[in-house]
Amino acid sequence: MNRLILASSSRYRRDLLARLGLPFETISPHVNETPDPGELPAALAARLALAKAKSIHRDNAIAIGSDQVASIDGQLLGKPGNYGATLDQLEACQGREVIFHTAACISVGHGQYTKEHVDLTRVRFAPHSRVELERYVEKEPAYDCAGGFKAEGLGVVLFEAIESHDPTALIGLPLIWLAGALREAGLDPLGVSD
Repeated sequence: MNRLILASSSRYRRDLLARLGLPFETISPHVNETPDPGELPAALAARLALAKAKSIHRDNAIAIGSDQVASIDGQLLGKPGNYGATLDQLEACQGREVIFHTAACISVGHGQYTKEHVDLTRVRFAPHSRVELERYVEKEPAYDCAGGFKAEGLGVVLFEAIESHDPTALIGLPLIWLAGALREAGLDPLGVSD
């Protein structure tokens, strides 16, 4: 069996990949995540996912790279990093739609086979007062999450709707696509015994 390596230091992606029940290791990729001038969110996510997978190439291994880019009206939303920035991001999202482009890539060996995908998730925010947003951030500080919330946690109270083909994509790794891509590469989550 090929080794499976996740090119990520994200605990969210690590926890998601663990759901597939496959043994894997993680290696932090060293990739410059600065957008190119005029680069669209989906293109940025795809480029970074591929770069992360390629940055950890190993013989006899399948590398998984992933990246997520959030945008509101075409403007990128990064990871807020602290209380004030998180509150500002959430306030900017009120009553609006935020689009999350979650890209994933698998690369076998030194790039002999690659497969790429970008999942689109639309999150419509319900209007909330500043006090309600402050309460949310105090209860669930999501400083390391694009948009400043955790959809898998209390963050769901902030929304009117989430539209996606794959609910795991919003958390950071589109498992529906990934399971199929791994099967095609010869690593079937249902074909591996414990």
